[in-house]
Amino acid sequence: MISKSLIFVLVFLSAPTLLLAGTKLPAARSNEPIKIKSDQLLTDNSRKMATFTGNVAARQGDLTIYSDKMVISYSDVEGGISSSEVFGNVRIIQGERRAQADHGIYDARNATIILDGNPKVFQNSDMVSGKVITYYLDQDKSEVTSDSGSRVEAIIHPKGKGNDGRRPIPGHPDLQEQ
Repeated sequence: MISKSLIFVLVFLSAPTLLLAGTKLPAARSNEPIKIKSDQLLTDNSRKMATFTGNVAARQGDLTIYSDKMVISYSDVEGGISSSEVFGNVRIIQGERRAQADHGIYDARNATIILDGNPKVFQNSDMVSGKVITYYLDQDKSEVTSDSGSRVEAIIHPKGKGNDGRRPIPGHPDLQEQ
C-alpha cells in the first residue's frame, strides 16, 4: 500500500497540469513543472484526493501559492484536477501582484482563485480589500465584492511619487520612503 501511494505521489507531482488543468496559461507558466512542498502529504485514491499540510508552497512559473493546507481533488477521466482549495495563511505571489486571505478556491475553467476571509490584493504599494476577491491568474485584474455590512476598500497611490507609489525622500531623489 505504501509503495502504491508513493508511485501515485510521484506521478501526481510530475503532472504538468496539476493545479491548473484545463486552463489556458501563458506559455511560460504552462510549460513549467509544478512543484509542491509541504510538511506532510496524505493521498486517498478511493476519494481521488491529495491533502498537503504544513508550510505548503506550490509553484509553477511566475505563480507561487503558500498556505497551511491544500486539498486537491483529481479526476480519472480527464487525468487532471477537478478542484483545489487552500486554507489558512493563504498568500499568492505572481510578478508584481500579491494576494492574501484565509481561504481560496481554484477555478480551473475560469483560471481564477476565489479568495475570502479578509482577502487583500496588492500591486506595488496599492491595495484593494473586500468580502470576496476573484483573482484572475491570466489577466492583470481582480474583482472585489462586499456584502451589506461592509464595503470595498482601495488604497491607490498617485503615480510620480516613486516607482511604486512611495514618496521620494526630500533632498535625496534616488531614495524613497519605506
